Amino acid sequence: MIPERSINVVCISSLLIFSLASHYIGEPYFVTLATRIAIFAMAAIGLNLVLGFGNLISFGHAAFFGFGGYVSGILATHAFNLEPILDWPVIFIGTSDSIVIWIFTIALCSVFALVIGFFCLRTSGVYFIMITLAFAQMLYYFAISWPSYGGEDGLSLYIRSSFLNIDTMNGISFFMICFFWLILSLYLTSRIIHSPFGLALRASRHNLDRVKSVGITPFRIQLVAFIISGVITGVAGSLYADLNRFVSPSLLSWQMSGELIVFIIIGGVGRIYGPLIGAIFFVTFEQIFGSYTDHWQVFLGLLIIVTVLFARGGLIGFLSGSRANE
Repeated sequence: MIPERSINVVCISSLLIFSLASHYIGEPYFVTLATRIAIFAMAAIGLNLVLGFGNLISFGHAAFFGFGGYVSGILATHAFNLEPILDWPVIFIGTSDSIVIWIFTIALCSVFALVIGFFCLRTSGVYFIMITLAFAQMLYYFAISWPSYGGEDGLSLYIRSSFLNIDTMNGISFFMICFFWLILSLYLTSRIIHSPFGLALRASRHNLDRVKSVGITPFRIQLVAFIISGVITGVAGSLYADLNRFVSPSLLSWQMSGELIVFIIIGGVGRIYGPLIGAIFFVTFEQIFGSYTDHWQVFLGLLIIVTVLFARGGLIGFLSGSRANE
């Protein structure tokens, strides 16, 4: 069996090497593919924090992914058109500066996750699943009925946001920005999980009464984790909107939430690098089988069934020989 640490290093290194090699041989499409993987993995890492380590099965995390995308899109569009978003108490016409956009995304996603988490975490089990889905669908239909920003047709961005003196329209440059955020998300998640806070979060997934008995309030632990999770997924959505120079209500749909969960299941639930490995496998699977048939999801469905039945630890668990990561 392969040590899990080795699997993690190989996967993150392979993604970086693949993108650099694709750039140097003149294959920008594959660089974009690697960038998609990095962004999807980051979004799933955010979800995995509450799903894999807190046993909070959110089926509405696309709300944060799409919300981050719309924050980026709206700010950049107003900056390009020189149309103020606010004209009182100060005039604010938006911005195309990535740093400012990320600050807005983090701040607004924090508030958004706080509001959603405050209500959702008062439920559990199937009720938690359904109320997170309900919030996401509410935002989805709101975006569809918002003609100022494209409505159902979505919102096109004319150029990627700027970052220092880096040419973000250059594929490999933008990949490195996304790769930095991916590494940061992995590092942050690792530090959280191996901290006393992470221990309390993992304990809450098994027995809430025991957590309460030692003087810890599970609701507060779960709410903070939910906020951090929403922020990570929201920043990933902002990067995805920048990558495609387009944002649409589809980013808020339940199908997107489902894809994020699939990444986690395939890679390994409750494993820090599980979402990354799942995203690599999913996008590669889509590219290979999607070139042969439009019904490639059928084969993906069969794979998920096999994974759930025979490889409960996902690909990491299968390769390392460990069933679960408690």
